[in-house]
Amino acid sequence: MSNWYVSESDSWYAPLQTQSAAPAGTKKKHRGWVRALIAVAVIVGLIVGSALLFPNGNAPKSGEKKNGSGFGQYIAPPDENDGTLPDDYREFFENFYTATDSSRTVINIERSALPIDFACDVAAAGEEITLQELYRGCSKSIVGISGYMNGKSGYNWGTGVILSADGLILTNTHVIADCDRAAVTLYDDSVYEARLVGADSISDIAVLQIEAEGLVPAVFGDSTVLEVGDRVAAIGNPLGEEFRLTLTDGIISAIERGLNYKGHSMNLLQTNTAINEGNSGGPLFNMYGQVVGITNMKMMSSYSSIEGIGFAIPSATVVKLVNIIVREGSVTGRPSIGITVGAIPDEAREKYALPSGGGLYISAVSEGSDAAAKGLQAGDIILKVNGVEVSTTAEISAMKEELSVGDTMTFTIWRDGEVFDVDVMLVDTNDVYG
Repeated sequence: MSNWYVSESDSWYAPLQTQSAAPAGTKKKHRGWVRALIAVAVIVGLIVGSALLFPNGNAPKSGEKKNGSGFGQYIAPPDENDGTLPDDYREFFENFYTATDSSRTVINIERSALPIDFACDVAAAGEEITLQELYRGCSKSIVGISGYMNGKSGYNWGTGVILSADGLILTNTHVIADCDRAAVTLYDDSVYEARLVGADSISDIAVLQIEAEGLVPAVFGDSTVLEVGDRVAAIGNPLGEEFRLTLTDGIISAIERGLNYKGHSMNLLQTNTAINEGNSGGPLFNMYGQVVGITNMKMMSSYSSIEGIGFAIPSATVVKLVNIIVREGSVTGRPSIGITVGAIPDEAREKYALPSGGGLYISAVSEGSDAAAKGLQAGDIILKVNGVEVSTTAEISAMKEELSVGDTMTFTIWRDGEVFDVDVMLVDTNDVYG
């Protein structure tokens, strides 16, 4: 890996960005006991804030290293101490769970007129093909994305997928976040200025448009039929323009892997296919040459070797959201509670005499949410939701997804030994996170 892309911080759920220095204030002091609990932290799903979302990559110009924002969970290198736990459980969780960045994504790229007469759909599987056939047939559908920020040197660099012969391009929102201009580079090195059709920061899905004809659209497959062990391949632009259209392959390692980014939970495909900074927004193909995922995250650490743990947004999610974005330019109507939660390690439960048998720790409450207005706060422990005991984020998410904006959920809260109920109204995710 080129040293301009080496992480200067530790990211267990790092998005595929082209530079990954954590912003000031995002690192948490990492105590010796945290390292012993890393395995728990990796398994834990953190968030109920809303549905889906992710990263930002800033590619330096030809070897230039830039300072920029890092995303995901960051854990600083361990320091030397006696391995004892702090006296207060809140301090324990402040170190165990890193701070959530829920800042709004701003994109100032010129917009396309809406609606656009286009529908993305899923094709039936055909005959299985070789990797060579896949590359020959699919590489012309892959583009490079350059996002430029006014007044700043360097540029964001990522990958995109051609949606239509007349110029619709799919990528990750984080690739063009904070940009006022974007350019698309085709397989033949031709470059086109791009307009923004729409972007959704929650799902990390964005659509661009260029003035072109005769492009080769990618074919989308059905991610819902994938199984662990299925072969997959990625074509993308890792580490910058020098490595454009790189092919890597592997398998599906897990289905519906729950991860979080900036306060949002995502159900992603996990793969051991090699993906790196710059692959963001690129395709994960099945062996029929169909896009079954859009790569957007990987797991990484500067002090522990982590290989072959990458993630992709399932095509079932992508297709649905693309069709909304080309009509409306954004996605609305998704309910959000406005809290970030995580499981409680047994070590902490025993040390601090926390409620036994389950529960979820609230590590953050988002401003603008009804949860904040009703007084929920970091440090509270959720015992029940709507009268049902909960111990995983998936359980709360499943309940939330059955409801709509404006509906109410009842949370049974433990706080400093007291137990009480709080009714929280679900709000539109965009009103909280944007």
